[in-house]
This record gives sequence, structure tokens and C-alpha cells, in this order.
Amino acid sequence: MNKTNLQPHIRCGMEDSVPYAILPGDPQRVMRIKEYLTDVEELAYNREYKSIRGKYKGTPIMAVSTGIGGASTGIAVEELHRIGVQYMIRIGSCGALQKNIHLGDLIMLNGTVRDEGTSCTYISQIYPAVPDTELLICCIKTAKEKNFCYHVGRGRSHDSFYTDDEEKIDKFWASKGILGADMETAALFVIGALRGIRTASILNTVVESDGTLESDINTYVNGSNITKIGEEHEILTALETFYKIEKGYSL
Repeated sequence: MNKTNLQPHIRCGMEDSVPYAILPGDPQRVMRIKEYLTDVEELAYNREYKSIRGKYKGTPIMAVSTGIGGASTGIAVEELHRIGVQYMIRIGSCGALQKNIHLGDLIMLNGTVRDEGTSCTYISQIYPAVPDTELLICCIKTAKEKNFCYHVGRGRSHDSFYTDDEEKIDKFWASKGILGADMETAALFVIGALRGIRTASILNTVVESDGTLESDINTYVNGSNITKIGEEHEILTALETFYKIEKGYSL
């Protein structure tokens, strides 16, 4: 089938689009989102971009993986916008920078340090990286109703886990009140704002502030119960939030 306005990377067109998209980084996480949906259709799988469409309590939702980092995330955001997606919630993993944040806790970002390159190709770093206020508040309301453990605050987006000064960098940003670090949220927030997309970012803590990258992430990938529960919580928070928005939630 020839798709209208077929996008070159995500390989989706106007026929595939719905207003709401959940954006995990990992393509395998798309398949875990699938478990919560009905009437699921697998749309495309090209490079790091795996996409499905289904319904949650009757609300049509896409799930599209973005891969690792701001560059691939930015491509997904732009191409989804071009086929008509209006709301995007990132569900990702992060490393905590504060000692009171534990494995499986959710971090909902109300802003993020733009310590990466993708957003800077769009606009000066004096432009803020912030989510849509209403969408963020709806995410918080949902997590609170479900008694999920969550934190709200600022994050930092970066481009590498393996620079020579990672420990020093983490300590610096921790001292400035940054809750956690990921690689994708700044690109989502900045591009989303510039394109008129309503965005939010929910992160599952997979590395604690005094943990180690290799051991904690390997534990998560291999199926640690507590971080898998955190993943379930971020998926449900995003799905329920979209359901609320569809049913007319407003501040």
C-alpha cells in the first residue's frame, strides 16, 4: 500500500497517524506497550524506529521507538509531527543524581539542561527545554492516583555515557538540584515546542546516584523486577494520561 506523506525514517504515513504517541527509546519496549493495548497493528520497523498503533480504553495511541540520543529522537518527533501527531510522551530510562531517588522510581521532568547537540542545531541554548504544562500536570495527577513513586523536577540531557569526566559532571549537576540524566528529553521538549507539539517526559530510574552504569543497566536489561515495575508504571502513566486528555481533561 502506498502511504500518503510516507516519512523516510519511521516509514509511517498519514493513514497510520493518531493524535497521541508514546516514545520509548528501545524498540523492545514498544512490544511491552503492546501488551496494554487492544486492536493492535504493527506499522513499521526501520532502523531504530519500530511503530505500532492500538487502543487504550478506546483511545487510539501510537507507540514509536526513537533509539538512543537526541539526534534519532529529533527525527522521530519531526516525522510524527508531519503526519499529524499532536501529543508525545517520552517513556525512558535515566540515571538518578539524588540519593532519595531509587530504582524503579519515576522522574517527571519539568525542564531539562540542554547539554546535548541536537536541540542546539535548532535554536540558541538560551531557549528553554520545558514540557507542556497541562500534559505534565496530567501525568503527575495520574501517577498520584495510582500511588506510583515519582519525583518532579529538572533533568539533564547529554550525548555520551563514556566521557572521561562523567563522575565529576554528575556531581556538579547533582549539586545544582538536577534529579536525573537521560539523552533524549531536551530534543523532544525543544523541537516539540518549536513545532507546536504538546510533550512530556517520564523516566524510570535504572541507575541510582551511587550505583554503577554497567551493573545497574545490565540488571535492568536482564529483567530486574524493581526496574521492570518502574517501566510498567511509566507505561501506564502515559496511557492513562492520554485517556484523560481524550476525555477532556483540563486544568
